[in-house]
Amino acid sequence: MSYISGARSVDDEQVRIASTKIDGIGPKKAIQVRYRLGISGNIKIKELTKYQIDQIEQMIGQDHVVHWELKRGERADIERLISISCYRGIRHQDGSPLRGQRTHTNARTCRKRIRK
Repeated sequence: MSYISGARSVDDEQVRIASTKIDGIGPKKAIQVRYRLGISGNIKIKELTKYQIDQIEQMIGQDHVVHWELKRGERADIERLISISCYRGIRHQDGSPLRGQRTHTNARTCRKRIRK
């Protein structure tokens, strides 16, 4: 089992599938990274060399916002909404649904603290 950009990848998976496990990398970006490095489509993680894994990590680190940077950006956006006291920020603060969902009978997971 190896780690690529902080995500654990199974050795028996193809590179294009294993790289989608990284936060911020979807199927399209995984194909682009693989194509740029000249890695075959059906090659598995266990067949990659250490140099190729390092190349994948460097390429992803340079071109894409992934893992902790992505999470930090999302958290900063939520903090900004809370600080300007907009509707979405208040709903985030209260732990209520943000996008107009009903709360009378549903939304149990986001209202856990309030539930009696």
